[in-house]
Formats: sequence, C-alpha cells, structure tokens
Amino acid sequence: MEIKILGTGCPKCKSLEKATREVVAQNNIDATITKVEDIMEIMNFNVMTTPALVVNGKVVVKGRIPSNDELKQILTNKIYII
Repeated sequence: MEIKILGTGCPKCKSLEKATREVVAQNNIDATITKVEDIMEIMNFNVMTTPALVVNGKVVVKGRIPSNDELKQILTNKIYII
C-alpha cells in the first residue's frame, strides 16, 4: 500500500502524518508512507485544502484530520471517505 500525506508542514499536516504512522505501526499494515510538501505536487491531486491523505493514488481524506479509528478503517478495510 502506498500512502501519501499531503501538506505544506502546518501543525494539522504533521498531526495527520503522526497519526497515520501510528495506525500503520499498531496494525502491522504493509505500507510506504511519504510526506508531500511541494504545493505543485499537492495541486496535481486537485487538493486545495490540506491536510490530505492519499492511498494508492486516490485522495481519501482532505481538509481534516480523521480519528485514529477512522484511519484504521480506511487503511485496513480500504474504505475511502472524503
């Protein structure tokens, strides 16, 4: 699974990255996590509000920080919620 955290480095973006890494580690999810801070690359995903979470090339959350339970559902069941 390829996970990208889109955000320019604001506190919310850092919180989403931290929470995502925690959920991946706690649930032994086989994933590569990348932080994308380049605004042009973020805009390629048609994301205008950060933070955003991209799983396997699809934007699944944008403009908010999901709870750890919601992140777990998204990453283990592949439920995509925007």
